[in-house]
Amino acid sequence: MEIPTQTTDSAESGRTRRKPGTRRLQILQTLASMLEDPRGEKVTTAALAARLDVSEAALYRHFASKAQMFEGLIEFIETTIFGLINDISTKEQSGLRQARRIVQMLLEFAQTNRGLTRVLIGDALVNENDRLQDRMNQLLERIEASLRQSLRVAVSQGELPADLDTGARAALAVAYVLGRWHRFAKGGFRKQPTEGLEVQLTTMVGPAA
Repeated sequence: MEIPTQTTDSAESGRTRRKPGTRRLQILQTLASMLEDPRGEKVTTAALAARLDVSEAALYRHFASKAQMFEGLIEFIETTIFGLINDISTKEQSGLRQARRIVQMLLEFAQTNRGLTRVLIGDALVNENDRLQDRMNQLLERIEASLRQSLRVAVSQGELPADLDTGARAALAVAYVLGRWHRFAKGGFRKQPTEGLEVQLTTMVGPAA
């Protein structure tokens, strides 16, 4: 996982000077890696500092709080997911295929970024600042709105019935994705979220055009 950053900061004193943002990026990558632990234990700043072989004070030179570290992960999730959704919507003319590909992308994202799946389902945010979960809820609402728009396009193109409740179908698709994310994370990342996807997409969204 490559988490971009535009923050400029220098290296720890007494060490070789790093490129701007390098340590900040390393902290986020290490945090995401620690979240891949199948036991799902809470990540502390002490454990994170130990993994990086730095002091906790060194962490706080780059992030004001652990909540801010999680915000960095959420920013990566948002930028990546909605960048991919925009790409799908731009390149794919069929509304039905848009919806199918968005669902597939969301599951593949989790499959590729196991630690971030625990952020997506809120598991890693328990007992953290409430604004983090609020932000994840907003992300899910935006995903649902994107799916609803694709389904409306599919209806207008005659790919789906004219009387289809696109809002209910989009909500169903998001609930399905969330269920897959939960099973993947809670099952120790053993059962792939894309397993059986083609058949389930056809039942839930519609057959591939």
